[in-house]
Amino acid sequence: MKTQVVIIGGGPAGSLLSLLLQQHGIASVVLERRTRQYVLSRIRAGVLEHGTAETLRKLDLGARMEREGFVHDGVNLAFLGRRLHIDFTKAVGRPVTIYGQTEVQHDLYEAMDERDLTIIDEAGDVVPHDITSSSPRVTFTKDGEEHRIDCDWIAGCDGYHGVSRTVIPDDLLRTYERTYPFGWLGILSETPPVNDELIYANHERGFALCSMRHEMLSRYYVQCPQDTDPDDWSDDRFWEELAARLPDDVSADLVTGPSIEKSVTPLRSFVAEPMRHGRLLLAGDAAHIVPPTGAKGLNLAVSDVVYLTDAMAGYYANGSMTGVDNYSEHALLRVWKAVRFSWWMTTMMHRFPETDDAFDRRIQQAELTYLESSPAARMAFAENYTGLPFNLPA
Repeated sequence: MKTQVVIIGGGPAGSLLSLLLQQHGIASVVLERRTRQYVLSRIRAGVLEHGTAETLRKLDLGARMEREGFVHDGVNLAFLGRRLHIDFTKAVGRPVTIYGQTEVQHDLYEAMDERDLTIIDEAGDVVPHDITSSSPRVTFTKDGEEHRIDCDWIAGCDGYHGVSRTVIPDDLLRTYERTYPFGWLGILSETPPVNDELIYANHERGFALCSMRHEMLSRYYVQCPQDTDPDDWSDDRFWEELAARLPDDVSADLVTGPSIEKSVTPLRSFVAEPMRHGRLLLAGDAAHIVPPTGAKGLNLAVSDVVYLTDAMAGYYANGSMTGVDNYSEHALLRVWKAVRFSWWMTTMMHRFPETDDAFDRRIQQAELTYLESSPAARMAFAENYTGLPFNLPA
């Protein structure tokens, strides 16, 4: 088998990249090690930056998002028993869209099927070869048989635990990591959201987040120790703890009910550099992880593949290597800004059990009251939360 670009990983980054490449007449094959049912069952974040939503619209993938998603013109930060509303449209003139990653993935797969793009599910033992040559290839197994795809380029969109990053030599790969000493215990419940916009809560008992998937599906989180077992938390215990961390006027409106999913999400920051080696280009979680506080994971994957598509389009249009050569630098400029914002929000909103003291608490309160008093600070928050521009540096 031969194609122009082999995409390893059929999650949002890989499937979106295949669709974007097709717009430029570039052929691809997507290899996904899991079943489609498994990929579609993963519970992930649902805040889409303005640029992400625009990218989906340009691919004619915005119809269901427009119909079922929530457009949010702001967000709430709760602290000291009160709430600060940050108005995105007033500050920067653009909103975010609440639309679950599972729904985005469903739309991407449906479009791939309609547009006759090739995705091979349950592809095992995927290995990139000869990535520093002009003729790379990828081998994999399917139904007990070994297969080979010859190609021009390989896109590693296979996540943190995938094979793509591991083929970059250790002496060339630099990694940066920050592990946070807590996690998020989250539940999904078929209840109406407590508010029509997200609420991030800073409380002496720990962080909390009130989010939603649609009008009768809510997503709630509370900060918890890293080693928390979700089975140790009854629904009643979770609801009581969540209510304790919210302002009184919010907890009074909280509608509780049975959880339909309960899990713990660890928090960490991770960046690998460079994002290109030879004919291999990394995108999404294969190159970087951010804590969910800043709602940047999926959005960074989208900006990566937008840059990667631009690089491939330049190469196939006129043989230019400029976009390819600049891909890692361009992508990482945006990645590190998102890592910074996610780190800042995480440190501002959470209790750090090993170092937390009165000084730390007062610094957090100073950060939050500064946002409360400063239009410029709220503008900077809104600019980052709604998403920095996808445009490439000049």
